[in-house]
Amino acid sequence: MPSKNTARLGALTVAAVCSAVTTVVVTAPAQADAATQAEPVRIHDIQGSTRISPFAGEQVADVPGIVTGVRTYGSSRGFWFQDPQADRDPATSEGVFVFTSSVPKVAVGDSVTVSGTVSEYVPGGTSSGNQSITEITKPTVTVLSSGNAVPAATTIDAGSVPDAYAPAGDPAANGSVNGLTLRPMKYALDHYESLEGMNVRVSDTRVVTATDPYTELWVTVKPRENDARRGGTVYGSYESQNTGRLQIQSLGATADFPEANVGDVLKGTTAGPLDYTQYGGYTLVANEIGTLEQGGLERETTRKQARGELAVATYNVENLDPSDDTFADHASAIVNNLQSPDIVALEEIQDNTGAKNDGVVDADRTVEKLIDAIVAAGGPAYEWRSVSPEDGTDGGEPGGNIRQVFLFDPERVAFTDRAGGDATTAVDVTKVRGKARLSASPGRIDPANAAWENSRKPLVGEFVFRGETVFVIANHFASKGGDQPLHSQYQPQTRSSETQRHLQAAAVNTFVKEILAAQKNANVIALGDINDFEFSRTTKLLEQDGALWSAIKSLPKSERYTYNYQGNSQVLDQILVSPSIRRSGDFRYDSVHINAEFHDQISDHDPQVLRFRP
Repeated sequence: MPSKNTARLGALTVAAVCSAVTTVVVTAPAQADAATQAEPVRIHDIQGSTRISPFAGEQVADVPGIVTGVRTYGSSRGFWFQDPQADRDPATSEGVFVFTSSVPKVAVGDSVTVSGTVSEYVPGGTSSGNQSITEITKPTVTVLSSGNAVPAATTIDAGSVPDAYAPAGDPAANGSVNGLTLRPMKYALDHYESLEGMNVRVSDTRVVTATDPYTELWVTVKPRENDARRGGTVYGSYESQNTGRLQIQSLGATADFPEANVGDVLKGTTAGPLDYTQYGGYTLVANEIGTLEQGGLERETTRKQARGELAVATYNVENLDPSDDTFADHASAIVNNLQSPDIVALEEIQDNTGAKNDGVVDADRTVEKLIDAIVAAGGPAYEWRSVSPEDGTDGGEPGGNIRQVFLFDPERVAFTDRAGGDATTAVDVTKVRGKARLSASPGRIDPANAAWENSRKPLVGEFVFRGETVFVIANHFASKGGDQPLHSQYQPQTRSSETQRHLQAAAVNTFVKEILAAQKNANVIALGDINDFEFSRTTKLLEQDGALWSAIKSLPKSERYTYNYQGNSQVLDQILVSPSIRRSGDFRYDSVHINAEFHDQISDHDPQVLRFRP
């Protein structure tokens, strides 16, 4: 997920936003030269029946309304106001944001008229693919009276939000929906757009993404929509989006914002203006927040592997480096929640100096600090294997040199060390006495392949459990950065990051098939942060020709998730198995939910465990 910031980064070319304007407030109607005054319009005229205002780039004068919300912080200071005299067109919003740049000198309940320039501002800039927000900029504000009743909030609920997500974009406009007439009764995104800037409310809504460090959370207004077993909303298809998701931010003091987990409920009314933000799209900016009713969600614990079972896990520890204070928590998770798996593939292990671009690539201090913490938590004295990347070549946080690492319990499993693996040498598969064998262990798969440019190369190793060889491939595929968001103006969205993951999946699939060609019944596990869904083309390419199968599909759909983003419980991390493991039927897969659903998470990913008898 891309990092957040509060900067106003871009606007449509129809009207560039001036970042140095100041609201002028007067206490009586101002007189203007009739020859220069623009024709009076109402807010619904400005909003129009498409996403782009028919007045974009033009001056408007004396637009009336009641102030419904004031934002005094960040770089998007301003206020929302709403016309209490609504028209009869459900496609035209009655509210709009006034961008003042400085702290607004109005209060909720003020009756005002606003003159200024209509602008279409795109959070994140036009390259983000985001929709635009209709605003009035460079404003002159006249306060007519104060203490007026605020227009009643429009209810957003399961009955009002359509099941269809968005119309198909106009092919003549590169798939943009901006020029299409809104159909709020048919499409969810059109429905939300028809309420942009208006005072809205939701009631008794279930939390489907926990409160994050930016004091945001997500709720659903459709509690039965693809509901997950533990309270979230499962994302299971590109074609069927979850339309009830809505982001909640606070318009007031963030210190009072609830620290919510998935499955909690905001009881009562949550109300405020409906905004559109860079990270999340349509957002209720609450000046009234419901009371948090905790759902009692607890972190899961998987069962301990039996003596004859091999337990293999994957865990993205989110940029772990020696300066972090989460080692004890990660150790406890591995020992207690994961029950000390025999093999743990770790992703996002940073080098010894973390995000310091100093040429250091080794990660022994990072890994050994984690192993020491595991021992202190009562776990095994794991040994480890990895291959350090070349400096700055594998992506991730600059200077961090993230990589995959194998931990293994030497009391339960042996590692087959075979020299020759380094950052740039490709591992080959040979056949020795009828069995597949790696030319180097540990080693990296095809590191010179363009598929791995600025991305993590797969780490592969041979393990032996009770006399049986198991090949394990630890992966961390390219991220989804650069994809257009679900709420994009382009429908369907372009997922440009898939191109690299498809190449990566094909490379791993080819390597697995080389192992299986040498030994048809070889035990192969490819696991890690695949950064793509179990129904994606990426996964299909990994599974191609039956070489692998994603074990998360053995779970009911309500339990298929390892990550939670913008109200969607979804799969990013996977454990895929070769035919010999799948056909045996003697395996158990578990996505162990300890992070993604909680506001106090130590990683944004949940770990997974596979137990089987080789």
